[in-house]
Amino acid sequence: MGTIKLIAGLGNPGPEYEHTRHNAGVDLLSMIAERFGIQMRPASKFYGMTGQGRIKDQEVKLVFPTTYMNLSGQSVAAVANFYKIKPEEIMVIHDELDLEPGQLKLKLGGGHAGHNGLKSIISCLGNNAGFYRLRIGIGKPADRSQMIGYVLGRASPQDQVLIEDAQRHALSSVESIVTAGPQKAMNTINAFKANK
Repeated sequence: MGTIKLIAGLGNPGPEYEHTRHNAGVDLLSMIAERFGIQMRPASKFYGMTGQGRIKDQEVKLVFPTTYMNLSGQSVAAVANFYKIKPEEIMVIHDELDLEPGQLKLKLGGGHAGHNGLKSIISCLGNNAGFYRLRIGIGKPADRSQMIGYVLGRASPQDQVLIEDAQRHALSSVESIVTAGPQKAMNTINAFKANK
């Protein structure tokens, strides 16, 4: 398996969505940009904020689609097509209802599990496109009817601490994901669980 050349962080644009559960992916992307000194700038042809730089010796592109979550694929596909980046060289960072706050999972391929950002990316890259997903656990509400308000809301202070612990662990693993390849980094990421 090759290395990662494009990292996409999913979320919704605008101050009202900053640091909400659904923006856990772009929050981690911002941490990556800061850690590796990558400047993010608006790029209308890519429907988002983009940046490029180096992580160790590997050149990487970063993108935050500013199309709103359900159209994220337009942005990811535009960058991938322009730079001729294959699906297996893409890592998408997103929030995950099926993982508890403080958990992380890195996987290759799979369905969208109802996540509108993933649904859009799968649709734009092609149903068989096997890209990597770095899933950040946000937990889920007890009542399914509260789902929209839950993902678009902010986590409780206790949950936020766990989510940020997981994001920091993921940040410390980014270098090995990019340079050694995601398969090698999977075990340490998937075994992580923040202490409550």
